[in-house]
Amino acid sequence: MKKQYIIPIFVPHLGCPNDCIFCNQKSISGQKENMTKEKAKKIIEEYLETIKNEEAEVEIAFYGGSFTAIEEKAQEELLEVAYQFIEQGKVESIRISTRPDAINKETLKRLKKYKVKTIELGVQSANDYILKRVNRGHNFEDVKKASKRIRWNGFKLGHQMMVGLPESTRIDEINTAKALLKLKPKMVRIYPVLVVKNTKLEEEYKQGKYEPLPLVQAVEVCKELVRMFADKKVEVIRVGLQNTDEIAEPESKESEVVAGPYHPAFRQLVESAMWYDAIVGKIKKLNVKVKEVEVTVNPIDSNNVIGHKKENVLKLKDTYDVDLILKQDETIKQGKSKIEITKIYQDFLEE
Repeated sequence: MKKQYIIPIFVPHLGCPNDCIFCNQKSISGQKENMTKEKAKKIIEEYLETIKNEEAEVEIAFYGGSFTAIEEKAQEELLEVAYQFIEQGKVESIRISTRPDAINKETLKRLKKYKVKTIELGVQSANDYILKRVNRGHNFEDVKKASKRIRWNGFKLGHQMMVGLPESTRIDEINTAKALLKLKPKMVRIYPVLVVKNTKLEEEYKQGKYEPLPLVQAVEVCKELVRMFADKKVEVIRVGLQNTDEIAEPESKESEVVAGPYHPAFRQLVESAMWYDAIVGKIKKLNVKVKEVEVTVNPIDSNNVIGHKKENVLKLKDTYDVDLILKQDETIKQGKSKIEITKIYQDFLEE
């Protein structure tokens, strides 16, 4: 299997007709100036110089703005730059991120011309009231129409949703996941809401009109969502915003984050919580007092089984007085495990 590389090109707020109350793309991307074809070409060339693997599968991804809402000439210029590298055999494909209400026949025809492979839609919620509350400027019917058009035209469909939007509840977020699954995306991103500087949400937060989710609650909700998508074989390609100088602890000098469930290893917290549930579920099925459990996993999953800062090991010991023994086996598929009860309390007493 080829190793995959993504060359990210941020087009912050370029083309976006709305100012969603949670959004400041220039803060999130760390990029203060708009993207040009010259800058894009330079970024791609610099990334390609760092990729030494000749068998690599390289994708150029236009992130951050509503790409298909950009003025048509600017779209063409950026796509032409990316397409040149496809023609040269240096890049495999192109990915774009856009709004559901910026997809139509002409747009899809243009994207196909330049060999765009994947289109991600910023959905955020399936609840029309919440979409209006955060000033998205579209409704969920737009999401349905755009998703169907994208799939019917042979593109890979991706969705992006948010957790903890103003007035959104856990039920709203579960219902959003259910609604997205009906639209058959190939991939999804899940973003807990962070309060970012210079946004309407920051004003609401300071006025006491918005309370961000606590970290523990955000992890619990995202855990449910990841499980739902995984059960239907939808790849969850990101959970939480990528850690950067700008997206960091609110106390950090350069951070643009004011408040919210930020954690540098947010996805690990979510996946570790899922492993913890699996282990505890196995223990609870037995009508005995377990003293030691042995979990064998692929080496890639080891850190998540142990948990961030050994959280799972410590929690099992504190809550159930159970010792966790971890073993690694490369023959076990990533995400799978073998869980065995190796010692019960009676054995412990007889030693």
